[in-house]
Amino acid sequence: MKKIKFPTAQTILLIIAALVAILTWLIPAGKYNSLAYNQETKTFSVISQEASTTLPATQQTLDDLEIKIPLEKFTSGDIWKPISIPNTFKELEAKPQGPIELILSPIKGIIEAADIIFLVLFIGGLIGIMNSTGAFEAGIAWLAETLKGREYWLIISVTFLISIGGTTFGLAEETIAFYPILIPIFLAAKYDAMVPLACIFLGSSVGSMCSTTNPFSVIIGSDAAGINWTTGLYFRLLMYTLCTAICIIYILRYAKRVKADPTKSVIYEERDTIENIFGSITHSTLKLNTRMRFMLFVFIMTFVVMVYGVSQLEWWFIEMTATFFVGAIIIGILARMKEDVFVDTFIKGANDLLGVAIIIGIARGITVIMNDGLISDTLLYYASGMTDGMNKGLFINAMFYIYAGLSFFIPSSSGMAVLTMPIMSPLADGVGLGRELIVNAYNYGQGLFAFINPTSLILATLAIVKVGYNKWLKFVMPLVIILLVFIMAMLTISVYI
Repeated sequence: MKKIKFPTAQTILLIIAALVAILTWLIPAGKYNSLAYNQETKTFSVISQEASTTLPATQQTLDDLEIKIPLEKFTSGDIWKPISIPNTFKELEAKPQGPIELILSPIKGIIEAADIIFLVLFIGGLIGIMNSTGAFEAGIAWLAETLKGREYWLIISVTFLISIGGTTFGLAEETIAFYPILIPIFLAAKYDAMVPLACIFLGSSVGSMCSTTNPFSVIIGSDAAGINWTTGLYFRLLMYTLCTAICIIYILRYAKRVKADPTKSVIYEERDTIENIFGSITHSTLKLNTRMRFMLFVFIMTFVVMVYGVSQLEWWFIEMTATFFVGAIIIGILARMKEDVFVDTFIKGANDLLGVAIIIGIARGITVIMNDGLISDTLLYYASGMTDGMNKGLFINAMFYIYAGLSFFIPSSSGMAVLTMPIMSPLADGVGLGRELIVNAYNYGQGLFAFINPTSLILATLAIVKVGYNKWLKFVMPLVIILLVFIMAMLTISVYI
């Protein structure tokens, strides 16, 4: 009997898109009114399906709309997206998404995700240029030799450093650049590709899940809940420390087992394919020379500049993309590449990540179907009514699961915050809890589900590493269960102390 092959990431996403389109025929359409602040006119706009109304930007306006958020959160720019207005949900005429809308959704998604798609393609171009110079190859050979006997420090340092980026400024999509760089290093250290995949993706995910100063989740979530982001900070720091330690120990145990016996690898069957793509570098006999060292320095500084720009200068995808482009040009000059060779090499490198870019666009298309079908707010409305009459412990865990479920349909952390917090955070008042606990439930719910959420970043990540979604689930589900139990226990304890 022929073995059934697990579908590709693109097919999985298209199946999900079809299922979401079917939901638009089954779930009633509905919408909350939203409130936006206009920095130029210093006024509020109340946006509904029928019209847009201008109101004075005063605390009285917010009180009249039952929005428990200080005015300065809007005027300072802390809240820059339209937020949902409580008690304004209305059922609307259904807008079911049919076959034509389903076909158009990936195209619309690719257009909407153009910023991150171009970032991915330019990262591919930079990697292509770097690989062609031989500097990357020689550098990895040198590092593999240097780390002999101490390879486990790679796991600890990479996971910890990336988790720091996740918890402080939301390092997520940017990590796509790290896989082609770090996978050969880990292969040279006699690990399988699952180890660097776990270090990078889980490091980013656990950091974002346990956000401490991340402006795209905990800060905007706290602002939208009407509280200071420092409220509950010590608990979040404790959770970050413990959850990150759990992830590192989990990866170390797996890595030790695979290094001792490669057949224990979850992706043992894919080893030849991965070795052909990434492994040739690990067998290099090239020696580092001075010019190669300069190229490696520029390459590393490209990422340092990117991280600094995102965390300190409010850079986003355009600036990050430009940084990688400039880095590629400088490396090309140092390598004394001819202009036509540079262009061809850059394009070939970008082409290597084209499949990843398309996956990102298809995933965004699912959100397009949700928004066009007007069911996102309906799901939020019914979810907010599920917690009536619950005790504290049950309530906070229910919120954790609600946010995990909603994140399948709303994978954006900032989008989730401005859409849900004005609706969900007042529910804490009714059971005598601080609103920071709703922010925590939001962080841990959508953060933990991101470990496996097919509408989030994982499928694009797996496409880079050439690992199937089924193999990832086999590797990560025990960890997800461990963290699930741990988080539920900690959330329950937090409401009684």
